[in-house]
Amino acid sequence: MAALGGTMVASPAASDVNGVLRDAEAAFARRPDLASVRRARDLFLAAAGADDARVEGLLGAARACAWLLEHEPAAATRQALTTTAVQTCQWCTRRAPDNPECEYRLALALGQQAREHPSTSTDGLARMVALLTRLAKRVPDLDEAGPERVLALVLLRAPGWPAGPGDPESGLEHARTAAARRPGWAPNQLVLGEALAKNGKPQAARAAYERAREIAAALAASGDPDAPAWLDEAARSLAGVR
Repeated sequence: MAALGGTMVASPAASDVNGVLRDAEAAFARRPDLASVRRARDLFLAAAGADDARVEGLLGAARACAWLLEHEPAAATRQALTTTAVQTCQWCTRRAPDNPECEYRLALALGQQAREHPSTSTDGLARMVALLTRLAKRVPDLDEAGPERVLALVLLRAPGWPAGPGDPESGLEHARTAAARRPGWAPNQLVLGEALAKNGKPQAARAAYERAREIAAALAASGDPDAPAWLDEAARSLAGVR
């Protein structure tokens, strides 16, 4: 058994890791079912504990934790989950120091931790921005232009100087870069819409949100499990643009 952030998981034999990873991916694909994603997290962690030469389990667990932190209804559960998320990503960076996705997932976990535990926000957001800035140069296409997209969100939503790194104008620059690199990815259009709205460009914001809705609708029709949430976000955002 291995413990991580209060989660106990049984590690399989190294020869069984591929099968456990397949089961974990299948469980994760059943989102938005919370129980399935929790099981996916535990299976990914079990796989990670069985073979210290591989990071697939750690990266999968990081993805599952990140999703759960956006969907778990209880604040106490989310607060506890941030420990698992950050520790998982730190484990990943120690196991594979040259793997940029480990750093990317750590940046996401630090941001979610800062939201759930505001006392960690000053140091956490500073480190998050540093990681994402480096990754945007090193692996700009990771996670559909994820480094630029997430950096834009941080700059748009964090408090401004001196309390935090918030800077809506810089956020718009990064959002435009993400959308230019991967225009067909709904989250990039959603972030662009938010950035445009916060910079006093409502008509352009509406166009970005409309594009996000079109993309999300097509993805939902093809069975993407995350697309319905993006579709709802686009609709809410359009209703809120003034």
